[in-house]
Amino acid sequence: MAWVWTACLSHQGYREQFQRKAEVWLSFTVTCLGVMRRFLLLYATQQGQAKAIAEEICEQAVAHGFSADLHCISESNKYDLKTETAPLVVVVSTTGTGDPPDTARKFVKEIQNKTLPVDFFAHLRYGLLGLGNSEYTYFCNGGKIIDKRFQELGARHFYDTGHADDCVGLELVVEPWIAGLWPALREHFRQEQISGALPIASHASSRTDLVKSALLHVESQVELLRLDDSGRKDPEVLKQNVVNSSQSSVSVEDFESSLTRSVSPLSEASLNIPALPPEYLQVQLQESLGQESQASVISADPIFQVPISKAVQLTTNDAIKTILLVELDISKTDFSYQPGDAFSVICPNSDSEVQSLLQRLKLEDKREHCVLLKVKADTKKKGAALPQHIPARCSLQFIFTWCLEIRAIPKKAFLRALVDYTSDSAEKRRLQELCSKQGAADYNRFVRDACACLLDLLLAFPSCQPPLNLLLEHLPKLQPRPYSCASSSLFHPGKLHFIFNIVEFLSTATAEVVRTGVCTGWLASLVASLLQPDTYASHEDSRQVLAPKISICPRTTNSFHLPNDPSIPIIMVGPGTGIAPFIGFLQHREKLQEQHPDGNFGAMWLFFGCRHKDRDYLFRKELRHFLKHGILTHLKVSFSRDAPVGEEEAPAKYVQDNIQLHGKQVVRILLHENGCIYVCGDAKNMAKDVNDALVEIISKEVGGDKLEAMKTLATLKEEKRYLQDIWS
Repeated sequence: MAWVWTACLSHQGYREQFQRKAEVWLSFTVTCLGVMRRFLLLYATQQGQAKAIAEEICEQAVAHGFSADLHCISESNKYDLKTETAPLVVVVSTTGTGDPPDTARKFVKEIQNKTLPVDFFAHLRYGLLGLGNSEYTYFCNGGKIIDKRFQELGARHFYDTGHADDCVGLELVVEPWIAGLWPALREHFRQEQISGALPIASHASSRTDLVKSALLHVESQVELLRLDDSGRKDPEVLKQNVVNSSQSSVSVEDFESSLTRSVSPLSEASLNIPALPPEYLQVQLQESLGQESQASVISADPIFQVPISKAVQLTTNDAIKTILLVELDISKTDFSYQPGDAFSVICPNSDSEVQSLLQRLKLEDKREHCVLLKVKADTKKKGAALPQHIPARCSLQFIFTWCLEIRAIPKKAFLRALVDYTSDSAEKRRLQELCSKQGAADYNRFVRDACACLLDLLLAFPSCQPPLNLLLEHLPKLQPRPYSCASSSLFHPGKLHFIFNIVEFLSTATAEVVRTGVCTGWLASLVASLLQPDTYASHEDSRQVLAPKISICPRTTNSFHLPNDPSIPIIMVGPGTGIAPFIGFLQHREKLQEQHPDGNFGAMWLFFGCRHKDRDYLFRKELRHFLKHGILTHLKVSFSRDAPVGEEEAPAKYVQDNIQLHGKQVVRILLHENGCIYVCGDAKNMAKDVNDALVEIISKEVGGDKLEAMKTLATLKEEKRYLQDIWS
């Protein structure tokens, strides 16, 4: 039989037909022979990453002779781990500063029940893939929590746990972890057969041996057919890689690679590219007949539409970053908050980017058409369902504006899908390279690190004409953006303040383009007509009559709150916009001290940092007020870009430097006065540097080594006395 399959390879016209038939034959054969093995596949996702990876595992399973029973971990009515006998594979993301995703909260709460016996999961054999970002202290903690508890309840690994880091690229761990999953599953089932746990027909072994080599051969041929045929280069591809000697003596290696062009050796390499994701949506565009769409954003949390009552620019015009304060009027809603809470702003994509995308897709004249979605009857995607974040019967314009993250960095599976809708052979080859194992470095450099989005790709590859269903299948949900509350409801009844810097970054995917953040750019445009100069004084403005409204929703309760006992001393570390929750803390404390003049209130330290004293010293007047009235007992400010004046000694440059300068007091508060420390701001640099500074001062003041100091900090975190509200 093998020679028949191989012979088909020589005829280019049979290539795609053979690939489809080979995959069907492989699936049919392993099923008929009884070697198709089932495993339970669960995912816990916050923004869709874990789900997408689990679906990829599910798609690959059939080709490797397995059947994946795929479910969200929250769908407890569809699986039962107490009685599960099949191996378990779990993909878990991490949210916040180290929490399991919202979809896993109920599951985690159930397995953390202290009354469960130590052998509760002794029958389970599992493999777990955790997703996280090493810029955060609790890297992959969502997966680690479940992994640890499984072990405590007697479950054992059949495959080692993987930890994928979004800071450097999830695929660096995800792809080899998935590749290693299949031999681990095969070994697991082999051991089960040997131990007698799985029934084996008397002739099954010989039948399996008989077809094993044929199966392996077909698998390898199918994989080869998924690649670009390196033995038959198209003329246009060759033009990229050959330099006419009469025009130039420069070798191909001297050309610089780019998003649209590769150089040797990649340009000459045979490629291992992902399997083609099965399409599963059927899209119909229906003329709206002049009726306006009544669609609204779908959210699991309650949504409040509130007016913007004030907007203030907190920085000078010559500051490196422009930081705004926005006040929301929540007096006519049930929205409530306490200092330290966060909330989410529901924001749209840039109108100009949406129009550019629709124009590139040749759908501009259909932007008001109603979009009707159905799951394809013949789809091969297991568990295919309509995307929950797209409302029924809404317009195309609404979907691209409010539902889809069009700025999302395209995943390799998306690039793979785009290949089949690209007509130019050179462009097709380059897309194959970018999604291939061999092209991982180019993908990171020109797609991931360059912040390339779908529009960038479509402009870079003009012959790519993807259908609408493909975009709806691959573009993730447009996520609400979280912000810390920067006020106290005691201090500002019926009001909610938050601050943000207008994010600006350089996109270099196709050309150097300065883009603003999806939410911050939109908010800045929205409040432009209301914007007041740098003053925090509250006064009425006639323009409030025309105040725009935004939609917000509460975020899950966290522990970033003031201690219940106000006598406990606290240390606050918040450079830049990280000061936001601490303004709420200080406002709240001032009102409490007014209400209880004889109360016992602990010390409040604030370590704040900015670039320039006269440009971006946020809330300077307010902080001086708090300091003058004894609300804030110690204020330590550092300016990273201001030079020392005259013979003045170089001041502390960053907040971590100031923490070290006051190490004795900080250690005394944390270790001898049962105090708390709060850190808010940048996760990538500041939070790590502050943590390192704490390790240094604890080891110095206590006299122990750094390992002991790290253990001390870990204890503070467990006791909820070292709290972080950080972001990347």
